Amino acid sequence: MIRINQIKLPIGHSPEELTQKITKLLKIKPAQLKEWRIVKKSIDARKKPELFYVYAINVYSVNVNTANAPDSWEQHILKKVHDKNIMLTSEKLYRLPERTENKCRPVIAGCGPAGLFCAYALVLQGYRPIVAERGRKVEERTADVKRFWETGMLDVSSNVQFGEGGAGTFSDGKLNTLVKDPAGRNRFVLETFVRFGAQEEILYESKPHIGTDILAKVIRNMRLFLEEEGVEFRFETCVTDIFTDRGNRLCGVAFHHGERVDCDCLILAIGHSARDTFRMLKKRGLSMQAKSFAVGLRVEHPQLQINRAQYGDAAQKLPPAPYKVTANLADGRGVYSFCMCPGGYVVNASSEEGRLAVNGMSYSDRAGSNANSAVIVSVTPEDFPGRGEDPLSGVSFQEQLEERAYALAKGRIPQQLFGDFCENVPSLSYGAYESCTKGDAALCNLRGLLPKALEQSFIEGMHQFSHMIAEYDRKDAILSGVESRTSSPVRITRGADFQSNITGVYPCGEGAGYAGGIMSAAMDGLKVAEAIGRNDAAAGTEAMRIYGNRG
Repeated sequence: MIRINQIKLPIGHSPEELTQKITKLLKIKPAQLKEWRIVKKSIDARKKPELFYVYAINVYSVNVNTANAPDSWEQHILKKVHDKNIMLTSEKLYRLPERTENKCRPVIAGCGPAGLFCAYALVLQGYRPIVAERGRKVEERTADVKRFWETGMLDVSSNVQFGEGGAGTFSDGKLNTLVKDPAGRNRFVLETFVRFGAQEEILYESKPHIGTDILAKVIRNMRLFLEEEGVEFRFETCVTDIFTDRGNRLCGVAFHHGERVDCDCLILAIGHSARDTFRMLKKRGLSMQAKSFAVGLRVEHPQLQINRAQYGDAAQKLPPAPYKVTANLADGRGVYSFCMCPGGYVVNASSEEGRLAVNGMSYSDRAGSNANSAVIVSVTPEDFPGRGEDPLSGVSFQEQLEERAYALAKGRIPQQLFGDFCENVPSLSYGAYESCTKGDAALCNLRGLLPKALEQSFIEGMHQFSHMIAEYDRKDAILSGVESRTSSPVRITRGADFQSNITGVYPCGEGAGYAGGIMSAAMDGLKVAEAIGRNDAAAGTEAMRIYGNRG
Protein backbone atom coordinates (compact mmCIF):
# COMPACT_ATOMS: atom_id res chain seq x y z
CA MET A 1 0.00 0.00 0.00
CA ILE A 2 1.14 3.56 -0.71
CA ARG A 3 0.61 6.57 1.56
CA ILE A 4 0.39 10.08 0.09
CA ASN A 5 0.77 12.85 2.66
CA GLN A 6 0.24 16.60 2.40
CA ILE A 7 -2.28 16.74 -0.45
CA LYS A 8 -3.50 20.33 -0.38
CA LEU A 9 -6.68 21.50 -2.08
CA PRO A 10 -8.59 24.77 -1.68
CA ILE A 11 -11.69 24.97 0.49
CA GLY A 12 -14.72 24.13 -1.65
CA HIS A 13 -12.97 21.67 -3.95
CA SER A 14 -14.94 18.81 -5.52
CA PRO A 15 -14.40 15.05 -4.93
CA GLU A 16 -13.26 14.81 -8.56
CA GLU A 17 -10.49 17.31 -7.90
CA LEU A 18 -9.16 15.13 -5.08
CA THR A 19 -9.12 12.07 -7.36
CA GLN A 20 -7.36 14.05 -10.08
CA LYS A 21 -4.74 15.22 -7.58
CA ILE A 22 -4.03 11.64 -6.47
CA THR A 23 -3.61 10.33 -10.01
CA LYS A 24 -1.41 13.26 -10.97
CA LEU A 25 0.90 12.68 -8.02
CA LEU A 26 1.12 8.95 -8.81
CA LYS A 27 1.60 9.66 -12.52
CA ILE A 28 -1.22 7.36 -13.56
CA LYS A 29 -4.48 7.73 -15.47
CA PRO A 30 -7.73 8.10 -13.51
CA ALA A 31 -8.96 4.70 -14.74
CA GLN A 32 -5.91 3.02 -13.16
CA LEU A 33 -6.78 4.15 -9.62
CA LYS A 34 -8.79 1.28 -8.12
CA GLU A 35 -8.96 1.40 -4.34
CA TRP A 36 -8.09 4.23 -1.96
CA ARG A 37 -9.41 6.03 1.08
CA ILE A 38 -8.85 9.15 3.15
CA VAL A 39 -6.97 8.46 6.38
CA LYS A 40 -6.70 12.06 7.60
CA LYS A 41 -8.35 15.35 6.71
CA SER A 42 -7.56 18.67 8.35
CA ILE A 43 -7.79 22.41 7.68
CA ASP A 44 -4.67 24.51 7.12
CA ALA A 45 -5.56 28.08 8.14
CA ARG A 46 -2.03 29.40 8.64
CA LYS A 47 -2.05 31.66 5.57
CA LYS A 48 -5.40 33.41 5.83
CA PRO A 49 -7.28 34.37 3.72
CA GLU A 50 -6.09 31.31 1.74
CA LEU A 51 -7.31 28.16 3.43
CA PHE A 52 -6.76 24.57 2.36
CA TYR A 53 -7.93 21.09 3.18
CA VAL A 54 -4.92 18.84 3.77
CA TYR A 55 -5.30 15.10 3.16
CA ALA A 56 -3.39 11.92 3.84
CA ILE A 57 -4.46 9.13 1.49
CA ASN A 58 -3.87 5.38 1.48
CA VAL A 59 -3.82 3.82 -1.98
CA TYR A 60 -4.55 0.09 -1.85
CA SER A 61 -4.72 -0.88 -5.51
CA VAL A 62 -3.54 0.58 -8.81
CA ASN A 63 -3.96 -1.17 -12.15
CA VAL A 64 -0.47 -1.21 -13.71
CA ASN A 65 1.14 -3.78 -15.96
CA THR A 66 3.81 -5.67 -14.04
CA ALA A 67 3.43 -8.95 -15.97
CA ASN A 68 6.92 -8.75 -17.50
CA ALA A 69 8.64 -7.35 -14.40
CA PRO A 70 9.31 -8.64 -10.89
CA ASP A 71 8.07 -5.40 -9.35
CA SER A 72 4.92 -5.05 -7.33
CA TRP A 73 2.52 -2.29 -8.33
CA GLU A 74 3.82 -0.22 -5.42
CA GLN A 75 7.43 -0.53 -6.58
CA HIS A 76 6.36 0.27 -10.13
CA ILE A 77 4.73 3.50 -8.94
CA LEU A 78 7.56 4.55 -6.65
CA LYS A 79 10.13 4.16 -9.41
CA LYS A 80 8.25 6.79 -11.39
CA VAL A 81 7.61 9.30 -8.62
CA HIS A 82 10.21 10.96 -6.45
CA ASP A 83 8.31 12.72 -3.70
CA LYS A 84 9.10 12.56 0.03
CA ASN A 85 5.36 12.65 0.74
CA ILE A 86 4.72 9.43 -1.23
CA MET A 87 5.91 6.22 0.43
CA LEU A 88 5.26 2.58 1.15
CA THR A 89 3.26 1.97 4.30
CA SER A 90 1.27 -0.71 6.08
CA GLU A 91 -1.71 -0.65 8.40
CA LYS A 92 -1.48 -1.93 11.94
CA LEU A 93 -4.51 -4.14 12.52
CA TYR A 94 -5.64 -4.56 16.09
CA ARG A 95 -5.48 -8.12 17.37
CA LEU A 96 -7.00 -9.62 20.51
CA PRO A 97 -5.84 -12.85 22.16
CA GLU A 98 -7.37 -15.89 20.49
CA ARG A 99 -10.97 -16.71 21.34
CA THR A 100 -11.42 -19.50 23.86
CA GLU A 101 -14.29 -21.05 25.76
CA ASN A 102 -14.18 -19.23 29.09
CA LYS A 103 -16.24 -20.28 32.09
CA CYS A 104 -15.26 -17.24 34.16
CA ARG A 105 -17.81 -14.40 34.13
CA PRO A 106 -15.99 -11.13 34.82
CA VAL A 107 -17.96 -8.37 36.50
CA ILE A 108 -17.53 -4.91 34.98
CA ALA A 109 -18.45 -2.03 37.29
CA GLY A 110 -19.42 0.86 35.03
CA CYS A 111 -20.87 1.21 31.55
CA GLY A 112 -18.95 4.17 30.17
CA PRO A 113 -16.47 3.91 27.26
CA ALA A 114 -13.96 1.91 29.32
CA GLY A 115 -16.54 -0.58 30.56
CA LEU A 116 -18.32 -0.92 27.21
CA PHE A 117 -15.16 -1.52 25.20
CA CYS A 118 -13.77 -3.86 27.83
CA ALA A 119 -17.01 -5.86 27.56
CA TYR A 120 -16.81 -5.77 23.77
CA ALA A 121 -13.23 -7.05 23.70
CA LEU A 122 -14.00 -9.72 26.30
CA VAL A 123 -16.91 -10.96 24.19
CA LEU A 124 -14.60 -11.25 21.20
CA GLN A 125 -12.36 -13.46 23.34
CA GLY A 126 -15.22 -15.74 24.38
CA TYR A 127 -16.19 -14.27 27.77
CA ARG A 128 -19.73 -13.37 28.82
CA PRO A 129 -19.26 -10.60 31.38
CA ILE A 130 -21.80 -9.06 33.73
CA VAL A 131 -21.94 -5.26 33.43
CA ALA A 132 -23.21 -3.48 36.54
CA GLU A 133 -24.18 0.19 36.04
CA ARG A 134 -25.62 2.33 38.82
CA GLY A 135 -27.54 4.49 36.34
CA ARG A 136 -30.18 3.66 33.77
CA LYS A 137 -29.91 2.61 30.13
CA VAL A 138 -29.20 5.49 27.80
CA GLU A 139 -32.78 5.98 26.56
CA GLU A 140 -34.13 6.36 30.11
CA ARG A 141 -31.09 8.30 31.24
CA THR A 142 -31.60 10.88 28.48
CA ALA A 143 -35.13 11.51 29.76
CA ASP A 144 -33.84 11.84 33.34
CA VAL A 145 -31.23 14.41 32.30
CA LYS A 146 -33.74 16.41 30.27
CA ARG A 147 -36.12 16.48 33.23
CA PHE A 148 -33.32 17.70 35.53
CA TRP A 149 -32.41 20.53 33.15
CA GLU A 150 -36.07 21.58 32.85
CA THR A 151 -37.16 21.22 36.48
CA GLY A 152 -34.05 20.98 38.65
CA MET A 153 -35.16 17.55 39.94
CA LEU A 154 -31.90 15.58 40.21
CA ASP A 155 -31.73 11.78 40.13
CA VAL A 156 -28.43 11.02 41.89
CA SER A 157 -28.08 7.69 40.05
CA SER A 158 -29.11 8.75 36.55
CA ASN A 159 -27.70 12.07 35.39
CA VAL A 160 -24.95 13.68 33.30
CA GLN A 161 -22.29 11.70 35.19
CA PHE A 162 -23.97 8.33 35.78
CA GLY A 163 -25.74 5.95 33.43
CA GLU A 164 -25.09 3.96 30.29
CA GLY A 165 -22.39 5.65 28.20
CA GLY A 166 -20.71 7.44 31.08
CA ALA A 167 -20.02 11.16 31.46
CA GLY A 168 -18.93 11.51 27.83
CA THR A 169 -22.45 10.82 26.59
CA PHE A 170 -23.46 14.40 27.42
CA SER A 171 -20.44 16.17 25.96
CA ASP A 172 -19.20 17.12 22.51
CA GLY A 173 -18.37 13.48 21.83
CA LYS A 174 -14.79 14.33 20.83
CA LEU A 175 -12.79 11.33 19.64
CA ASN A 176 -9.27 12.69 19.38
CA THR A 177 -6.55 11.54 21.78
CA LEU A 178 -2.85 12.10 22.37
CA VAL A 179 -2.30 8.48 23.44
CA LYS A 180 0.41 6.77 21.39
CA ASP A 181 -1.13 3.81 19.63
CA PRO A 182 1.28 1.35 17.98
CA ALA A 183 -1.20 -1.52 18.47
CA GLY A 184 -4.02 -0.01 16.39
CA ARG A 185 -6.53 0.34 19.23
CA ASN A 186 -7.47 3.88 18.23
CA ARG A 187 -8.54 2.82 14.76
CA PHE A 188 -10.39 -0.20 16.17
CA VAL A 189 -12.41 2.02 18.52
CA LEU A 190 -13.33 4.42 15.71
CA GLU A 191 -14.31 1.57 13.39
CA THR A 192 -16.44 0.09 16.17
CA PHE A 193 -18.25 3.39 16.62
CA VAL A 194 -18.94 3.49 12.87
CA ARG A 195 -20.10 -0.13 12.92
CA PHE A 196 -22.74 0.80 15.50
CA GLY A 197 -24.00 3.96 13.85
CA ALA A 198 -21.47 6.80 13.95
CA GLN A 199 -20.73 8.83 10.84
CA GLU A 200 -17.82 7.53 8.70
CA GLU A 201 -16.11 10.93 8.76
CA ILE A 202 -14.77 10.17 12.25
CA LEU A 203 -12.36 7.69 10.64
CA TYR A 204 -10.32 10.46 9.01
CA GLU A 205 -11.17 13.88 10.42
CA SER A 206 -8.26 15.33 12.38
CA LYS A 207 -10.58 16.33 15.23
CA PRO A 208 -13.45 13.86 15.01
CA HIS A 209 -16.59 14.18 17.08
CA ILE A 210 -19.88 12.29 17.21
CA GLY A 211 -22.18 14.63 19.10
CA THR A 212 -24.28 13.67 22.08
CA ASP A 213 -27.39 12.89 20.00
CA ILE A 214 -25.64 10.31 17.78
CA LEU A 215 -23.44 8.94 20.55
CA ALA A 216 -26.50 7.89 22.54
CA LYS A 217 -27.72 5.80 19.57
CA VAL A 218 -24.29 4.22 19.10
CA ILE A 219 -24.16 3.21 22.76
CA ARG A 220 -27.61 1.63 22.58
CA ASN A 221 -26.63 -0.35 19.47
CA MET A 222 -23.47 -1.62 21.18
CA ARG A 223 -25.49 -2.80 24.16
CA LEU A 224 -28.00 -4.66 21.97
CA PHE A 225 -25.16 -6.44 20.17
CA LEU A 226 -23.44 -7.37 23.43
CA GLU A 227 -26.67 -8.72 24.89
CA GLU A 228 -27.04 -10.98 21.85
CA GLU A 229 -23.53 -12.26 22.57
CA GLY A 230 -24.41 -13.21 26.15
CA VAL A 231 -23.43 -10.10 28.11
CA GLU A 232 -25.71 -9.47 31.08
CA PHE A 233 -26.41 -5.79 31.76
CA ARG A 234 -27.66 -4.87 35.21
CA PHE A 235 -28.77 -1.26 35.29
CA GLU A 236 -29.60 0.58 38.51
CA THR A 237 -27.05 -1.73 40.11
CA CYS A 238 -24.05 -0.37 41.99
CA VAL A 239 -21.11 -2.41 43.32
CA THR A 240 -21.08 -1.62 47.04
CA ASP A 241 -18.51 -4.08 48.38
CA ILE A 242 -15.83 -6.55 47.38
CA PHE A 243 -14.83 -9.79 49.06
CA THR A 244 -11.42 -11.42 49.19
CA ASP A 245 -10.02 -14.72 50.40
CA ARG A 246 -7.06 -15.20 52.76
CA GLY A 247 -4.65 -14.81 49.86
CA ASN A 248 -6.01 -11.32 49.10
CA ARG A 249 -7.65 -12.62 45.94
CA LEU A 250 -11.05 -11.40 44.82
CA CYS A 251 -13.81 -13.92 45.42
CA GLY A 252 -17.00 -11.87 45.09
CA VAL A 253 -18.80 -8.54 44.90
CA ALA A 254 -21.92 -7.13 46.52
CA PHE A 255 -24.58 -5.07 44.77
CA HIS A 256 -26.49 -2.35 46.61
CA HIS A 257 -29.74 -4.32 46.77
CA GLY A 258 -28.09 -7.02 48.89
CA GLU A 259 -27.10 -9.56 46.25
CA ARG A 260 -23.68 -11.20 46.35
CA VAL A 261 -22.10 -12.49 43.12
CA ASP A 262 -19.15 -14.86 43.31
CA CYS A 263 -16.43 -13.88 40.85
CA ASP A 264 -12.66 -13.82 40.55
CA CYS A 265 -12.44 -10.93 38.08
CA LEU A 266 -13.72 -7.36 38.62
CA ILE A 267 -13.06 -4.50 36.19
CA LEU A 268 -13.35 -1.13 37.94
CA ALA A 269 -14.53 1.15 35.12
CA ILE A 270 -16.39 3.33 37.61
CA GLY A 271 -15.81 6.80 36.11
CA HIS A 272 -14.39 9.91 37.74
CA SER A 273 -17.47 10.75 39.82
CA ALA A 274 -18.04 7.50 41.76
CA ARG A 275 -16.98 9.03 45.06
CA ASP A 276 -18.88 6.54 47.23
CA THR A 277 -17.17 3.67 45.41
CA PHE A 278 -13.74 5.28 45.89
CA ARG A 279 -14.42 5.45 49.62
CA MET A 280 -15.56 1.81 49.77
CA LEU A 281 -12.45 0.66 47.89
CA LYS A 282 -10.17 2.63 50.20
CA LYS A 283 -11.88 1.00 53.18
CA ARG A 284 -11.28 -2.42 51.64
CA GLY A 285 -7.57 -1.76 51.29
CA LEU A 286 -7.29 -1.13 47.56
CA SER A 287 -4.08 0.75 46.82
CA MET A 288 -4.77 4.27 45.53
CA GLN A 289 -3.29 7.74 45.60
CA ALA A 290 -4.33 11.34 45.06
CA LYS A 291 -3.42 12.62 41.59
CA SER A 292 -3.11 15.97 39.88
CA PHE A 293 -5.97 17.24 37.71
CA ALA A 294 -7.35 20.69 36.82
CA VAL A 295 -10.29 22.92 37.74
CA GLY A 296 -11.67 26.20 36.46
CA LEU A 297 -14.61 27.89 34.78
CA ARG A 298 -16.40 27.37 31.49
CA VAL A 299 -16.14 30.31 29.08
CA GLU A 300 -18.60 31.22 26.30
CA HIS A 301 -17.93 33.31 23.20
CA PRO A 302 -20.08 33.88 20.11
CA GLN A 303 -19.30 31.08 17.68
CA LEU A 304 -19.00 33.66 14.87
CA GLN A 305 -16.14 35.33 16.77
CA ILE A 306 -14.26 32.03 16.99
CA ASN A 307 -14.96 31.23 13.34
CA ARG A 308 -13.55 34.58 12.20
CA ALA A 309 -10.50 34.24 14.44
CA GLN A 310 -9.72 30.75 13.16
CA TYR A 311 -10.73 30.98 9.50
CA GLY A 312 -10.95 34.66 8.55
CA ASP A 313 -13.13 35.51 5.54
CA ALA A 314 -13.58 31.82 4.68
CA ALA A 315 -15.44 31.14 7.94
CA GLN A 316 -18.87 31.00 6.28
CA LYS A 317 -17.73 28.14 4.04
CA LEU A 318 -16.55 25.92 6.89
CA PRO A 319 -18.06 24.06 9.85
CA PRO A 320 -18.04 25.75 13.29
CA ALA A 321 -14.42 26.21 14.34
CA PRO A 322 -12.81 24.53 17.34
CA TYR A 323 -9.78 25.87 19.18
CA LYS A 324 -7.17 24.84 21.70
CA VAL A 325 -5.18 27.30 23.79
CA THR A 326 -2.54 26.75 26.47
CA ALA A 327 -0.30 28.89 28.65
CA ASN A 328 2.44 28.10 31.15
CA LEU A 329 2.55 30.70 33.91
CA ALA A 330 5.48 31.99 35.92
CA ASP A 331 4.16 30.28 39.05
CA GLY A 332 4.51 26.90 37.34
CA ARG A 333 0.82 26.28 36.81
CA GLY A 334 -0.61 25.40 33.45
CA VAL A 335 -3.78 27.05 32.14
CA TYR A 336 -5.50 25.54 29.13
CA SER A 337 -8.75 25.02 27.30
CA PHE A 338 -10.50 21.70 27.83
CA CYS A 339 -13.48 19.97 26.25
CA MET A 340 -14.06 22.80 23.77
CA CYS A 341 -17.57 22.65 22.29
CA PRO A 342 -18.19 24.50 19.00
CA GLY A 343 -21.82 25.53 18.64
CA GLY A 344 -22.53 24.02 22.03
CA TYR A 345 -24.15 24.48 25.42
CA VAL A 346 -22.97 24.86 28.99
CA VAL A 347 -24.73 22.14 30.97
CA ASN A 348 -25.50 21.56 34.61
CA ALA A 349 -23.56 18.33 35.16
CA SER A 350 -24.34 17.80 38.84
CA SER A 351 -24.65 14.32 40.30
CA GLU A 352 -25.01 15.02 44.04
CA GLU A 353 -27.48 17.01 46.07
CA GLY A 354 -26.08 20.31 47.33
CA ARG A 355 -23.15 20.28 44.89
CA LEU A 356 -22.94 21.75 41.40
CA ALA A 357 -20.57 21.11 38.50
CA VAL A 358 -20.73 22.25 34.87
CA ASN A 359 -19.63 20.71 31.59
CA GLY A 360 -19.93 21.49 27.89
CA MET A 361 -22.01 19.66 25.28
CA SER A 362 -22.60 19.81 21.52
CA TYR A 363 -25.03 18.03 19.27
CA SER A 364 -23.72 16.53 16.04
CA ASP A 365 -24.66 19.61 13.98
CA ARG A 366 -22.91 22.01 16.39
CA ALA A 367 -25.62 24.53 15.56
CA GLY A 368 -25.66 26.50 18.82
CA SER A 369 -24.87 30.21 18.64
CA ASN A 370 -22.03 30.09 21.19
CA ALA A 371 -18.71 28.30 21.49
CA ASN A 372 -17.77 27.20 24.97
CA SER A 373 -14.73 25.67 26.57
CA ALA A 374 -13.50 25.01 30.07
CA VAL A 375 -10.51 27.19 30.93
CA ILE A 376 -8.83 25.22 33.66
CA VAL A 377 -5.84 25.57 35.94
CA SER A 378 -3.70 22.63 36.99
CA VAL A 379 -3.82 21.56 40.63
CA THR A 380 -1.63 19.03 42.44
CA PRO A 381 -2.03 17.13 45.71
CA GLU A 382 -0.19 20.05 47.35
CA ASP A 383 -3.38 22.09 46.79
CA PHE A 384 -5.66 19.52 48.44
CA PRO A 385 -6.70 19.33 52.11
CA GLY A 386 -3.85 17.80 54.11
CA ARG A 387 -1.52 18.36 51.10
CA GLY A 388 -2.67 15.13 49.49
CA GLU A 389 -1.73 12.66 52.21
CA ASP A 390 -5.19 11.11 52.06
CA PRO A 391 -5.69 9.35 48.69
CA LEU A 392 -9.17 10.91 48.51
CA SER A 393 -8.08 14.46 49.34
CA GLY A 394 -8.64 15.48 45.70
CA VAL A 395 -12.22 14.28 46.02
CA SER A 396 -12.66 16.49 49.10
CA PHE A 397 -11.18 19.41 47.15
CA GLN A 398 -13.74 18.91 44.36
CA GLU A 399 -16.61 18.61 46.82
CA GLN A 400 -15.72 21.92 48.50
CA LEU A 401 -15.67 23.74 45.16
CA GLU A 402 -19.01 22.23 44.10
CA GLU A 403 -20.69 23.12 47.40
CA ARG A 404 -19.61 26.76 46.93
CA ALA A 405 -20.90 26.73 43.34
CA TYR A 406 -24.26 25.34 44.44
CA ALA A 407 -24.63 27.98 47.17
CA LEU A 408 -23.82 30.90 44.84
CA ALA A 409 -27.02 30.52 42.78
CA LYS A 410 -29.08 28.10 44.90
CA GLY A 411 -28.54 25.17 42.56
CA ARG A 412 -28.64 27.09 39.29
CA ILE A 413 -25.53 27.53 37.13
CA PRO A 414 -23.68 30.55 38.60
CA GLN A 415 -22.41 32.95 35.92
CA GLN A 416 -20.46 36.19 35.62
CA LEU A 417 -18.98 38.32 32.84
CA PHE A 418 -15.19 38.22 32.64
CA GLY A 419 -14.80 41.99 33.09
CA ASP A 420 -16.84 41.86 36.30
CA PHE A 421 -14.85 38.84 37.45
CA CYS A 422 -11.64 40.84 37.09
CA GLU A 423 -13.20 43.77 38.98
CA ASN A 424 -14.69 41.48 41.66
CA VAL A 425 -18.23 42.86 41.24
CA PRO A 426 -21.45 40.91 40.57
CA SER A 427 -22.78 40.84 37.00
CA LEU A 428 -26.27 42.25 36.58
CA SER A 429 -26.89 41.52 32.88
CA TYR A 430 -25.29 39.90 29.85
CA GLY A 431 -23.38 41.96 27.31
CA ALA A 432 -23.58 41.69 23.51
CA TYR A 433 -24.78 38.07 23.62
CA GLU A 434 -26.55 35.72 26.00
CA SER A 435 -25.58 32.36 27.42
CA CYS A 436 -26.54 29.01 25.89
CA THR A 437 -27.21 26.61 28.77
CA LYS A 438 -28.98 23.38 29.59
CA GLY A 439 -30.35 24.04 33.04
CA ASP A 440 -31.25 27.33 34.71
CA ALA A 441 -28.49 29.91 35.24
CA ALA A 442 -28.17 33.04 37.38
CA LEU A 443 -25.74 35.96 37.27
CA CYS A 444 -23.72 36.57 40.44
CA ASN A 445 -20.11 37.06 41.58
CA LEU A 446 -17.90 34.01 41.03
CA ARG A 447 -14.93 35.46 42.90
CA GLY A 448 -14.11 33.31 45.91
CA LEU A 449 -15.37 30.16 44.22
CA LEU A 450 -11.83 29.09 43.31
CA PRO A 451 -8.85 29.51 45.64
CA LYS A 452 -7.27 32.95 45.17
CA ALA A 453 -4.12 31.62 43.48
CA LEU A 454 -6.23 29.75 40.91
CA GLU A 455 -8.36 32.84 40.24
CA GLN A 456 -5.25 34.88 39.45
CA SER A 457 -3.93 32.10 37.18
CA PHE A 458 -7.28 31.96 35.40
CA ILE A 459 -7.28 35.73 34.76
CA GLU A 460 -3.68 35.68 33.53
CA GLY A 461 -4.43 32.76 31.23
CA MET A 462 -7.48 34.51 29.73
CA HIS A 463 -5.37 37.56 28.90
CA GLN A 464 -2.64 35.42 27.34
CA PHE A 465 -5.18 33.59 25.20
CA SER A 466 -6.26 36.91 23.67
CA HIS A 467 -2.88 36.96 21.88
CA MET A 468 -3.87 33.68 20.21
CA ILE A 469 -7.59 34.36 19.59
CA ALA A 470 -8.53 38.01 19.18
CA GLU A 471 -10.65 39.39 22.04
CA TYR A 472 -10.69 36.10 23.90
CA ASP A 473 -10.59 38.17 27.09
CA ARG A 474 -13.48 40.42 26.06
CA LYS A 475 -15.22 41.91 29.08
CA ASP A 476 -18.58 40.34 28.28
CA ALA A 477 -17.23 36.79 27.87
CA ILE A 478 -19.58 34.63 29.96
CA LEU A 479 -18.08 32.51 32.75
CA SER A 480 -19.88 29.56 34.40
CA GLY A 481 -18.73 27.56 37.41
CA VAL A 482 -17.49 25.28 38.47
CA GLU A 483 -15.62 22.98 36.05
CA SER A 484 -14.38 20.41 38.55
CA ARG A 485 -14.83 17.00 36.86
CA THR A 486 -12.10 17.33 34.22
CA SER A 487 -10.52 14.01 35.20
CA SER A 488 -10.29 11.67 38.14
CA PRO A 489 -8.68 13.06 41.32
CA VAL A 490 -7.65 9.48 42.18
CA ARG A 491 -5.35 6.88 40.69
CA ILE A 492 -6.08 3.25 41.65
CA THR A 493 -2.67 1.69 41.24
CA ARG A 494 -2.14 -1.37 39.07
CA GLY A 495 0.85 -3.49 38.08
CA ALA A 496 2.25 -4.64 34.76
CA ASP A 497 -0.46 -7.33 34.69
CA PHE A 498 -3.11 -4.55 35.06
CA GLN A 499 -4.24 -5.91 38.44
CA SER A 500 -4.40 -3.94 41.66
CA ASN A 501 -2.89 -5.08 44.94
CA ILE A 502 -5.98 -7.31 45.21
CA THR A 503 -5.60 -10.14 42.71
CA GLY A 504 -8.46 -10.20 40.23
CA VAL A 505 -9.33 -6.49 40.54
CA TYR A 506 -8.53 -4.53 37.36
CA PRO A 507 -8.61 -0.69 37.64
CA CYS A 508 -9.71 0.67 34.28
CA GLY A 509 -10.38 3.90 32.43
CA GLU A 510 -10.75 7.49 33.50
CA GLY A 511 -12.10 6.89 36.99
CA ALA A 512 -9.12 4.73 37.87
CA GLY A 513 -6.76 7.44 36.63
CA TYR A 514 -5.61 5.87 33.34
CA ALA A 515 -7.53 7.89 30.75
CA GLY A 516 -8.81 11.37 29.98
CA GLY A 517 -11.67 11.25 27.50
CA ILE A 518 -13.83 8.93 25.44
CA MET A 519 -11.08 7.54 23.22
CA SER A 520 -8.40 6.98 25.84
CA ALA A 521 -10.98 5.40 28.17
CA ALA A 522 -12.19 3.04 25.43
CA MET A 523 -8.60 2.13 24.55
CA ASP A 524 -7.83 1.42 28.20
CA GLY A 525 -10.87 -0.85 28.32
CA LEU A 526 -9.32 -2.81 25.45
CA LYS A 527 -5.97 -2.99 27.24
CA VAL A 528 -7.59 -4.40 30.36
CA ALA A 529 -9.54 -7.00 28.35
CA GLU A 530 -6.30 -8.05 26.65
CA ALA A 531 -4.61 -8.39 30.03
CA ILE A 532 -7.43 -10.55 31.38
CA GLY A 533 -7.10 -12.84 28.36
CA ARG A 534 -3.31 -13.07 28.78
CA ASN A 535 -3.53 -13.67 32.52
CA ASP A 536 -6.16 -16.37 32.12
CA ALA A 537 -4.12 -18.06 29.39
CA ALA A 538 -1.01 -17.98 31.57
CA ALA A 539 -2.94 -19.40 34.54
CA GLY A 540 -4.35 -22.16 32.34
CA THR A 541 -0.90 -23.07 31.04
CA GLU A 542 0.47 -23.22 34.58
CA ALA A 543 -2.44 -25.40 35.72
CA MET A 544 -1.80 -27.81 32.85
CA ARG A 545 1.88 -27.96 33.77
CA ILE A 546 1.07 -28.85 37.39
CA TYR A 547 -2.04 -30.99 37.00
CA GLY A 548 -2.10 -32.06 33.37
CA ASN A 549 -0.55 -35.48 33.88
CA ARG A 550 -2.47 -36.39 37.03
CA GLY A 551 -5.43 -38.47 36.14
